[in-house]
Amino acid sequence: MGKHEQQKHPIDAVILWVDGNDEKHRSKMLLYLEEKSKVNSKRFRTRYDQVNEIKFTIDSILKFAKFIRNIYVITDDQTPSFLKENERKNKYGNVKIVDHKTVFKDYEAYLPTFNNRPIETCMHRIPELAEHFIYFNDDFFLINEIKPEDFFKNGMPILRGKWLKFSEDKFKNKFKKAKTGHKHAQQLGAKILGFKKYYNFRHTPHPLRKSTFENYFKKHPEVFIENIKYKFRNPKQFTPQGFANHLEIKQKTCVLKKDLQLLYFRSYKKPLYWYKFKLNIKGKKKLFLGLQSLDRAPNLILDYLLGWLEKRTS
Repeated sequence: MGKHEQQKHPIDAVILWVDGNDEKHRSKMLLYLEEKSKVNSKRFRTRYDQVNEIKFTIDSILKFAKFIRNIYVITDDQTPSFLKENERKNKYGNVKIVDHKTVFKDYEAYLPTFNNRPIETCMHRIPELAEHFIYFNDDFFLINEIKPEDFFKNGMPILRGKWLKFSEDKFKNKFKKAKTGHKHAQQLGAKILGFKKYYNFRHTPHPLRKSTFENYFKKHPEVFIENIKYKFRNPKQFTPQGFANHLEIKQKTCVLKKDLQLLYFRSYKKPLYWYKFKLNIKGKKKLFLGLQSLDRAPNLILDYLLGWLEKRTS
């Protein structure tokens, strides 16, 4: 998608965000939690807690992906503090807050939700969203210059990942209890669409097409409802971005790419010099940085990573 193609096909960005430290949000969640003690467990909290990393997600898009038309942030009656402070400044003029009620229009009965999968299932319903958009988690960051053709080729999404067997088809899992996490949710989407294996995606931004969701859910409204009705994660749910990937593969309307171009941390137990080496040496040739559960990083590592992001994205 060169300059001419970019004008013909505008590209937006979509980010899901929640401030789990907000007492109002926590109180709302407690009304629906069967096990109230869960709200304080580290494993549960890390899905909701944040260290304002969304600022660096947005700043990285503004710096390294200047072709992005609008950045939509989907939230539940919340606004990141830096956007409140800077909402009248030109820097964030194309950042728009979208409330859950907007994307769940006509399906408000399923709100509130504390589950990213229903929100991802509805994100294509943002009013005036471009046909071509890139979905970011708030722990995805761009760390080098990006071009539209890093995400779309001739209007088709470029899917970074690799083919894997379903978990139950691997011999080592024959006698184990099945896990119901992220991989299970990816595999479920592939199974619904009739695949015998699945295309495993990783922690990179996801190029998507609005019409892919619209066309499928119009024909299969029951699949849409099943995926948005759970207030907390449920083993019956698939990951919508992975589901869209498999739809594109089935339709032969995508490009598969093995090179993830990704630097990814999900554990923060190594010494500081290791992170410095990875970011400053290995990171020179990467496009994307994923920092999962950054709220769980020790203060020394956290301070360095946030400082590094501040310099990189400013």
